Amino acid sequence: QVQLVESGGGLVQPGGSLRLSCAASGTIISRYDLGWYRQAPGKQRELVASISSGGYTNYADSVKGRFAIARDYAKNTVYLQMNSLKPEDTAVYYCYIDRSLRYWGQGTQVTVSS
Repeated sequence: QVQLVESGGGLVQPGGSLRLSCAASGTIISRYDLGWYRQAPGKQRELVASISSGGYTNYADSVKGRFAIARDYAKNTVYLQMNSLKPEDTAVYYCYIDRSLRYWGQGTQVTVSS
């Protein structure tokens, strides 16, 4: 059974940094495309960053140059390093993995506020 468990969210001041983690079990992350979405209150879920099985990365324009996605095969974990955070980055962040179906984590709240 595939499970994704996110962690690392929290409250941070504007300009601060957070690193989100998504630990996978029941699957080997190196074989599949992975990524992060976010959903702010009253808004649609949007893609933040993705990484293909071949290592190709893609980012939303709003986070380019500030966020970075990475994988640790030994820990079977995907990360989202978020720097220079802005209030508009406030959202629930979800990781996913694309196998024959897309599996989602439970989400982790990120709040950027002074």
